[in-house]
Amino acid sequence: MGLGLHGGGLAAARFFAEAGAQVTVTDLRSAEILAPSIAELKTWEIHYTLGEHREKDFIQADLVIKNPAVPKNSPFLTLSKQVETDISIFLRHCRNPLLAVTGSKGKSTVVTALKEILSSEYPQVKLGGNITVSPLSFLKELNEISSKVPVVLELSSWQLADLEGKDLLKPKVAVFTNLLKDHQNFYSSLEDYYRDKTHIFWGQEKENSTLLNYDDPWGRRAYVETPGNPFFFSSRGLPKLCSGAYLKGMEAVFKKGKDEELLFSGDLKIKGEHNRINLLIAAAAAYLFGIPQDRIQDKVSSFQGIEHRFEEVIVFRGVRFINDSAATIPEATARGIQSLKDGIILIAGGADKNLDFKELLPDLKRVKRIVLLSGSATEKLLPLLNREGIPFLGPLNSLPQAVKEAYSCALEGDTVLLSPGCASFGLFLNEFDRGRKFKQAVLDLEKEIPGEKK
Repeated sequence: MGLGLHGGGLAAARFFAEAGAQVTVTDLRSAEILAPSIAELKTWEIHYTLGEHREKDFIQADLVIKNPAVPKNSPFLTLSKQVETDISIFLRHCRNPLLAVTGSKGKSTVVTALKEILSSEYPQVKLGGNITVSPLSFLKELNEISSKVPVVLELSSWQLADLEGKDLLKPKVAVFTNLLKDHQNFYSSLEDYYRDKTHIFWGQEKENSTLLNYDDPWGRRAYVETPGNPFFFSSRGLPKLCSGAYLKGMEAVFKKGKDEELLFSGDLKIKGEHNRINLLIAAAAAYLFGIPQDRIQDKVSSFQGIEHRFEEVIVFRGVRFINDSAATIPEATARGIQSLKDGIILIAGGADKNLDFKELLPDLKRVKRIVLLSGSATEKLLPLLNREGIPFLGPLNSLPQAVKEAYSCALEGDTVLLSPGCASFGLFLNEFDRGRKFKQAVLDLEKEIPGEKK
């Protein structure tokens, strides 16, 4: 239920088709929209119900695999004999140690860096989950190699909510990066959002490690709720009696009682203070799993980040272009702005998730010019910008046009930053589609405009 374009539904359909099951794929979207995923499944005889859901498909099925975006209270699911997800099926068959990461922001960078660090000791380490790689895609391979090889899972609140009551997730290391106002068009309160996130550690035992954010009140609350052995991370230091990792100038250290051990130090290839914190989290998780410090230092120093997360695209005629399309909430946009010096031209706006933009205003006042993409969230933002006298261009329905407008405002040494602070739906399929189209628009701009930028 829900083929989608991110790989989870695709991997589940392929997994069961390869196992000899009779597979029906049902999705509310059309065959035209889902064409890339359908093309990947052409080898197998699969029945498709597209543009609708039909009750008989659910009544007749022995097993329904639910996409995380499908609400748990869908009336079609009540007709099903058994409901699972790609994550729950994977967990039922996986015998390898797990490191699981959740949080509102930063988790994709954390899990990618964590996999890189773990690869120093375990070259066959696997990464899957919300990062658009279903763990079902590597389950067969995993069962053919050593059971000591770790698996890193990035898990969204929806994926975690779907595991409730199944007693399947028992990570050796559980990481909760932060809790920010997100998905408030889906959750009735932050409390409900927090509760779904805490499923990351409910299956842990005392000998397992839980890594939590000391700088976040929700992290401090989770510290006393986890059944695992809790540790903190912080950008500002930790109290004397707390164990965990924190930043100490250019160094990252892990403190246990009075003793401290260096995790990494020096300049990093990935930029932004928020990314230094993300690497602190990844290093601390790897340390708790038993990776030696020298291996951590080596991998952290060479880590260059991931696509759509403060990703430098190109420096064109002295103007730097950064793709931060994964910044889908105002707080993420604020961190992107804070990571840059003056001369920022910001491309922002999009679809609303019932979020508040007031706290973003101080950072928007630092921006040289704002170019807005159209959307329901942009309509909420416009009165705030007008009231504060913050200039902007748009709203625009075209990302290539927005890139051209941003470039026309830039001087040599400036930065054009795509950091929307909003969801992507409406103009784009998803945040990844938005990021890819931004990069293509930048590359097209380089071809179109001759001469030197002054």
